[in-house]
Amino acid sequence: MSMNAWQLYRHPRVLVMLFLGFSAGLPFLLVFSTLSAWLADVDVDRASIGYFSWVGIMFSIKVFWAPVVDRLKLPLLTRWLGQRRSWLVVAQIGIAVSLLLMGTTQPVGNLALFAQLALLVAFFSATQDICIDAYRIDSAADEFQGAMAATYIFGYRVAMLMAGAGSFYIADMDSWGTAYLIMAVLMGVGLITTFIVDEPDTPPRDDFGKSPAQWINNALVRPFADFFGRYGQYALMLLALVAVYRISDITMGVMANPFYLDIGYTKNEIATVAKFFGFFMTIVGSIVGGLAVSRFGLMRPLLVGAVAVMLTNLLFAVMATYTPVSPLVGEPEAVRWFSLAWLAAVISADNLSGGFANVALIAFMSSLTNRAFSATQYALFSSLMTLPGKFIGGFSGEVVKGAGYTVFFNYAAVMGIPAIVLVMMMMRRKKKLRQAAAREEAGSSL
Repeated sequence: MSMNAWQLYRHPRVLVMLFLGFSAGLPFLLVFSTLSAWLADVDVDRASIGYFSWVGIMFSIKVFWAPVVDRLKLPLLTRWLGQRRSWLVVAQIGIAVSLLLMGTTQPVGNLALFAQLALLVAFFSATQDICIDAYRIDSAADEFQGAMAATYIFGYRVAMLMAGAGSFYIADMDSWGTAYLIMAVLMGVGLITTFIVDEPDTPPRDDFGKSPAQWINNALVRPFADFFGRYGQYALMLLALVAVYRISDITMGVMANPFYLDIGYTKNEIATVAKFFGFFMTIVGSIVGGLAVSRFGLMRPLLVGAVAVMLTNLLFAVMATYTPVSPLVGEPEAVRWFSLAWLAAVISADNLSGGFANVALIAFMSSLTNRAFSATQYALFSSLMTLPGKFIGGFSGEVVKGAGYTVFFNYAAVMGIPAIVLVMMMMRRKKKLRQAAAREEAGSSL
């Protein structure tokens, strides 16, 4: 099927991902930085705030219940809405109710209950991610996946602005509880979308089986056996690429905001340039990435994205070495404007490359899945995508403390080399990988 590149973004399946992306992005910050701000604002002990970050582990272990979401039929709901939409409705209602309860609960004096509610939001949010990823993969051919990933990211980023900056504005005018209540109501965007869209055409799924052995085989063994069976000796290389592709990006991101502050930018300048301006640059990068995948396929955009992310980390190293920012009071206005222009340039490059690379990676991971096991297999990829970067990023503060920002950003850039090498190796084996992917339908039976 051939169509104009921009027509991709007008396709109904592509447009739907804008609203589902908003639904996925809205709860994310509400259990991370926005939640930390609420707790800090009411003087919750800083150690306790740190422990709250552990609720995020739900997003990294969702692969363990993805097989249930993939195959278990919900009474009445599945018959009415279908496999994907029935689980989406349950997850979205779960998020909304949990946020409503958080909005009516005061953290001080109820910290344990508050933590449990935050954990529920994270659990239902991770479950929603499983459903949306599976819906996206099941509902359209590979040529649409880049554009669908781009519109998904756009909706996701808009929701993050709402849950981040929007929540701060609401809390400043009223209260944090009111902010969370409004966010709960906004989950209606995703819920309405789920009721409106059609269930994707997917292969019929059998039940889990009549015995524990059959359950384990159908839900856990077969999805992974299918992947390794289709890609054979290249399976581990593909998983390695997924695991290392975003290490450079995630590692650098941990210390970005402290870096801006340490070299003299104000919080207002960071918010304006890094958050709002950076948001639009990410969207542009995502759109260009979607068009590139549609025009050139997967491997070349993957390579361009990996190289671009590595090079932008080197820009941060240059900024750390030759920063034009001075923390001294009374700095000339012209110098300050130049400082902001330099920050905007680096932020533009970073967010453009990050948006481009993320779309290419999402489209690549989508292409690896068998639609008979889409939820389970994609959950494996998306969990693997972030875990190494998060683990290595935990040591970023030690690197900065011991060697400084210049060394750290060079170190983060070097972490991008394995992804570049693996993509180049994949490009050399492109024909064999195509043959493996073509065995998806013939080699898998339900």
